[in-house]
Amino acid sequence: MTASTAIRTATRGVLYVHSAPSALCPHIEWAVGGVLGVPVSLDWTPQAAQAGTYRAELSWTGGTGSAAAVASALRGWNQLRFEITEEPTAASEGARYSYTPELGVFHAVTGLHGDIMIPEDRLKAAVVKAALGDTTLLVEIDKLLGKPWDDELETFRHAGEGAPVRWLHQVV
Repeated sequence: MTASTAIRTATRGVLYVHSAPSALCPHIEWAVGGVLGVPVSLDWTPQAAQAGTYRAELSWTGGTGSAAAVASALRGWNQLRFEITEEPTAASEGARYSYTPELGVFHAVTGLHGDIMIPEDRLKAAVVKAALGDTTLLVEIDKLLGKPWDDELETFRHAGEGAPVRWLHQVV
């Protein structure tokens, strides 16, 4: 079986669009639907943390790697803030992607219980940077854990508490 004909393992996850201008909302639905292979219609609600923007949440099922493909499709859109998660499967680790216009994309591999798993080489690089005096080890570990993205997105997360979540299923 070649890579192009391999069957992807089914997984699920959640897309959180924390803030998007109204003009971008239909483009987000189109991009996400294109990746997941099904039409997407999100329930957009005003984002209280930033006037003139909207938020939405989508629970999805699809093949492994879908979160990476959605993050890739949405990254670089100025004025958009989002997160997407993918649950681990028996054949793959989970993933978390966060995006802000100021910071770009953050990616972390997540384990069975949602913990971020940091590869050994990235930890070693953080220790070396700290030892060279370019930064502190705490700052580098915070970056590896996505703290700058969490700090920036926290206001938008709280503004969305109580918002509706829709489930979207893809046939795999």
